Amino acid sequence: MLDPGPVGAVALVLAGVLGLTMFLWPLVLSPAEGGARSDSPLLFVAILPVVIAVVLAEMARGGIDTKAMAMLGVLTAVGAALRPVGAGIAGIETVFFILVLAGRVYGAGFGFVLGVTTMFASGLLTGGVGPWLPFQMLAAGWAGLGAGLLPLRDGPHRLRGRAETALLASYGAFCAYAYGFLLNLWFWPWAIGADTQLSFVPGAAVLENLHRFFLFSVASSTLGWDTGRAITNVVAIVVLGPAVLEVLRRAHRRAAFDAPVRFTSAS
Repeated sequence: MLDPGPVGAVALVLAGVLGLTMFLWPLVLSPAEGGARSDSPLLFVAILPVVIAVVLAEMARGGIDTKAMAMLGVLTAVGAALRPVGAGIAGIETVFFILVLAGRVYGAGFGFVLGVTTMFASGLLTGGVGPWLPFQMLAAGWAGLGAGLLPLRDGPHRLRGRAETALLASYGAFCAYAYGFLLNLWFWPWAIGADTQLSFVPGAAVLENLHRFFLFSVASSTLGWDTGRAITNVVAIVVLGPAVLEVLRRAHRRAAFDAPVRFTSAS
């Protein structure tokens, strides 16, 4: 499977640390007006080298060869085309189940890169380029990465059939809510006015702001957008998951992504 090697793993850890810092900054800093939006391009600039580092590290060790890059391009195009189908309608998101299934089959490194490239491509396709895009890219990358880290993927005790579908559907529901919480967090300090129970309080204790943020998320998105995304993920994985997994695994076997490349001299 296309799992990250040592260099790729280090790049993914750096991306994780960077991402958590950018998402969690409202809890540890007292932002000035407009700070989050002005910091977003910096995150975008920082994400791209990390993604490139993951790809190059994987290609260098043979984890992502030209065939895997072709599959990455195909799945990125599919995800970018699927996202506008349901986006904006009661939280329906038709792209995440592809990230979950592809991450499960092709591994954590592939899933992370696929999440980032899919959100970037869909942003260009739909005109959804803005300060939110870097955060969407990183959160979607984590969704694909997490799918590749789910247990019992390979080996003699690997999950298949209904048990695997149930595991992936549960993860799809989890990452739907996690994605919504993360996307809410970066803009929360400016989402509503001050002096409400849902407002961000600069300099307040972390637990107090977390409580306010939880109430804000439940009131603004959890009961609507995030639940719609979770239902979409679960239904798509249960209904389409077994067939899509079989197609992805057949492509993996036939392309022999893990097979070493050998060159023979001409006689």
